[in-house]
Amino acid sequence: MIRVDLDKTRFVRDRYNRISRYYNVLEWPMERLFYRRWRRRLFERVRGQRVLEVGIGTGKNLPFYRSRSLFVVGIDFSEGMIRHALPRARELGIHLLQADAQLLPFRDRSFDTVLTTFVFCSVPDSVLGLREIHRVLKPDGRLLMLEHVLPENAFLANWFNRLNEFTVRRIGVNINRTTAQNIRCAGFELEEEHNLLSTIFKLFVARPLKV
Repeated sequence: MIRVDLDKTRFVRDRYNRISRYYNVLEWPMERLFYRRWRRRLFERVRGQRVLEVGIGTGKNLPFYRSRSLFVVGIDFSEGMIRHALPRARELGIHLLQADAQLLPFRDRSFDTVLTTFVFCSVPDSVLGLREIHRVLKPDGRLLMLEHVLPENAFLANWFNRLNEFTVRRIGVNINRTTAQNIRCAGFELEEEHNLLSTIFKLFVARPLKV
């Protein structure tokens, strides 16, 4: 039986609902300098016809679906974030659902590609969320991720660990996730791991191992 910590999930969801109206402004500098370029690089790896985006947020990835003939479902646990993504998603024929990454409302082996961009810093139990992605991916499917993680530099890692309690309390974001390890713990083989900005921002490509 899947056990979701509802209190932690509610706490993080409330933080994102609170900042949803300002979210695009807060991320604008990094979006302009780095994120948009990295998103384009991630979408070059999308394969198959059925795509699930976990943590669609305000819809920053939506423009990258425009030229593709895909069946796309986007989920987010924050109704505030989905509200911002909905108008553009409707234009593109993309289905949006309010749902939790830790308890995906889809059948086993439903999707060819699952992608996430800067999401698993906020999923309360990241391994549980990744196991759910493993469940809904087809055996030959791929998980594509852009994430910020605990840096490999010992000095920086120490500060990230010290500051993590503050960032979680304020905005629900963990800055010290060991995402490569979590991907493997969830039953994936990590095929690619690219450093994008130092060792803090990374692109991951993983395939599900048989269970």
